[in-house]
Amino acid sequence: MNYRNSKIVRISAVVAVIGLAGGLALNAQQPPQVKRTIVLKQDMSLPDREGVMALVELPPGAAEGKHTHFAEVFAFVLEGTISLENEGVPTVTLKAGDVFHIAPGKVHQAINNGTVTAKLAAVFVAEKGKPLTTPVK
Repeated sequence: MNYRNSKIVRISAVVAVIGLAGGLALNAQQPPQVKRTIVLKQDMSLPDREGVMALVELPPGAAEGKHTHFAEVFAFVLEGTISLENEGVPTVTLKAGDVFHIAPGKVHQAINNGTVTAKLAAVFVAEKGKPLTTPVK
């Protein structure tokens, strides 16, 4: 192999390593994503209200991000452990079998600092026509 071909091979190898490192860095920077699945949405007999049931999954290291609801929220921890930050209330750690309530308009978030995916079942008594979740900046 001549000097020119050797130089091209070395440059190509450096470019490949930089590309691989950049790709790994991008993947490492993306936080785990919270998954919310609505399993039932139904008009209620209460005026201007709807009932919404959702399954929420928080992978290890995931945080919902601070948000509010136009709803009363009742939740049950199915699996795993979460830290619940809830405006006006001390942060609590909740595990499988624990339940909690979030009042309308309260800023809150769940965080999974554990090693397994945390799963929650949530029931919302929501204002019809309003977004279910509103992020807080």
